[in-house]
Amino acid sequence: MEQKKENVILDKSYSFAIEIIECYKTLTSEAKEFVLSKQLLRSGTSIGANVEEANGGYTKKDFKYKMSIAYKEARETKYWLRLLMDTNYIEVGKAELLLEDCEQILKILWKIMESSG
Repeated sequence: MEQKKENVILDKSYSFAIEIIECYKTLTSEAKEFVLSKQLLRSGTSIGANVEEANGGYTKKDFKYKMSIAYKEARETKYWLRLLMDTNYIEVGKAELLLEDCEQILKILWKIMESSG
């Protein structure tokens, strides 16, 4: 049986997307917030999708480009999380956990982009 190779950024961005989806469900069902939460959903789930695409990239340039998009999506997600926290849509403790995860993803993506030339 083939052993699955660990991919930290792929795993982290996927887990983060699940947390973002859960947050979105709470925002729409409990807080009845539909506009900002949709922005968060789009950017927060796009990170992992772009990482997945980067891993299937044909060239080094394609790989780096998709990783840079994932990085930008993570920056955008950080913005929406801060905005939703500062307007009391997301509980501070929950937002801080998500922001911490987002910051870790940003650091990993930055290192990947730096090391990929």
